This record gives sequence, C-alpha cells and structure tokens, in this order.
Amino acid sequence: MIGRWLGTLTAAALLLQAAPALADGELHIFNWGDYTSPKLIEKFQKAYNVKVTLDDYDSNETMLAKVRAGGTGFDIVVPSDYTVKIMVEEGMLAKTEPNKMENFKNMDPRYINVYWDLGRNYTVPWQIGITTFTVDTAKYKGDINTLAILFDTPEELRGRVNMLQDMNSVINAAERYLGLPRCNANPQDLKKVNDLLQNAKKNYWRTLDYDTIGKLTSGDADVSQNWNGYSYRARLQKPTLALAYPKEGIEGFMDNVAVLKDAPNLENAKLFQNFIMDPENAALISDFAHYNNGIKGSDKFLMQMDPEFAKAPEINPPAGAPEPEFVPPCPKEVNDMYNKIWTSLLK
Repeated sequence: MIGRWLGTLTAAALLLQAAPALADGELHIFNWGDYTSPKLIEKFQKAYNVKVTLDDYDSNETMLAKVRAGGTGFDIVVPSDYTVKIMVEEGMLAKTEPNKMENFKNMDPRYINVYWDLGRNYTVPWQIGITTFTVDTAKYKGDINTLAILFDTPEELRGRVNMLQDMNSVINAAERYLGLPRCNANPQDLKKVNDLLQNAKKNYWRTLDYDTIGKLTSGDADVSQNWNGYSYRARLQKPTLALAYPKEGIEGFMDNVAVLKDAPNLENAKLFQNFIMDPENAALISDFAHYNNGIKGSDKFLMQMDPEFAKAPEINPPAGAPEPEFVPPCPKEVNDMYNKIWTSLLK
C-alpha cells in the first residue's frame, strides 16, 4: 500500500493552514497525502468549533517511524490494516472504543470484526480499496481478469507492464498466481516466487513505479498494477482503461482512523472518529479520495455528490469476483526472506 497517495502539500493542507484559530480547541491529523477532503474538514471545524491542522506522509513506514520517535503532537493517524495491528501491539494507540459511539450503528458489519482491531476498540474505517491492475483495452482484447497478464504476459503487452514498487503487493500477487499461501516461509515455494518475478521483470515488465496514472494515461505503459481508486481516476482521462478482477485473487486494504496514545486533543479526536461514521460525512471522504468507506447509507449521499463514481466498476465488482484478501503482517523471518527476493529483483 506504500505510496498510494503520494503528495507533499495538498489542497486540503493549504485550506487548513489558512483557517483561523478557533475557541474550542484543536485537532492535529497526520494522513496520507492527497487523501483528505477539504469539505469534510471544513464541515467538522464548523460543527465543533475546532481548528484542524493537517500534515501528510507517503507510506505506513514513514508514519510509524515518526510516531515511534515520539513527541509528534499529532492526534489522529490513518494507518492501513496491517499497520493498525502493529501499532496496537506496540501500545501506540488510545483505546477510544468507537464501538460505543453514537454513529457506530452505521458501520458495515463486515468491517467490525477485522483481524487488526477485533470489535473496533481503536479504529474506524477511512477508505477501503483493492490492489489489482489496470489494462488498456484498446491494446489488448483478451480476458484481463487473470494474473497471467502480469506474470505470463500476452505478446501484445510484453514490455508494456508497470508494477508497483511495493514489495508486499508484488510478492503477494505472485503467490496468488502460483496458488501459494501468503507469509510463506517454504524455501521451495519462495524459489518459485523468485523465479517467476525474475522472469517477468526480464521479459514482460517495463518499470516499477508508483505513478500509475501517469504511466497509463501517457501511454508509457499499457498495463499497470494499480489501486482501484487510481484506476478510476485514470479511466476518467483515458476511457479505454479497465480495472481487472483477477480470478486468482485480489489484495484488499483498509485505511483506518486511529488516535495516538499521547494525543494532545483526545476528546476532539474521538469526536472526529464519531463524525466520520456519519453516512454523509463518509460520502464526502469517498467523493474526494475515490474509494469505498465501510459506512452503511453513504452510497445514497455519494450518488447525489457524484453519480458516475457511485456507479463506477472500480468500486462495484462484477458478479463472481473474488472477495478481497486482507493480509496480516508476516513474521520477521518471512519478511527477511521477502526482502532478499525484493532486493534481488530491484538490481
């Protein structure tokens, strides 16, 4: 999930920095770049008379390093699923008990008993997405719903594939294609994974880059491993692009609003968690970031805000598409082996 929303200073940040000091306290949010709706923040500020400031990061690892160093002054962070589990285990998060908040009744039941926060004692959903890949259907007319597009690439697409520069997403996709389990420590299996990746890089891939929209819309690549929100944005610029739902399986991710244990403005942070579980407010997040949100009833408001996005195939999977898989963090010994494969691949 690293690099999904790269950016340094977003429109939201500019809006928030310009906001005047308010009487009823502050809230400091540390979120992914280009991922926070200015309309949402403006509405929250007016509702609670709280001044919001926003800083951004480009990866879970960047955020974790800053929080581990201590003294951040941040109240809210937005970690992905596996990162929540790490932060809970390391005692970084406040147990705010969203499951006892007024708007918890709006939570989609599918996202309550999640492995990273069973019962939702620490976090609420921000955005939910998938990582698959996007294909230019003007360049390839065959079935796109298979990981063979990435790992046994058809002739028409060879040398035209961009992959994410994301170790877990690339290795997990290779494991799905080979029918192998995730967090795999079997040396024979990992040799198969390594051989598959090395062959694909040598014969089929063009680049490993996070700029998926730029690669696809410029024609620099005809296929790119991609997130569904970015695939939607790219299709708006180039209508022949289509998101694949590979039969071998799909990677899911969920980013979550969590409160740091040393949050200076704990009560305002709790207000914000409850606030974004309101369906209309959750729809504001999706309307800006172009992902699903895990809050029941938000689709009605999203349809009013952006009917085209509400009906988009990128957030409405076809019948029979695999359910997204949320992969827990792997043990250190597995990560060490993955890092060796990844380092070799990037040479």
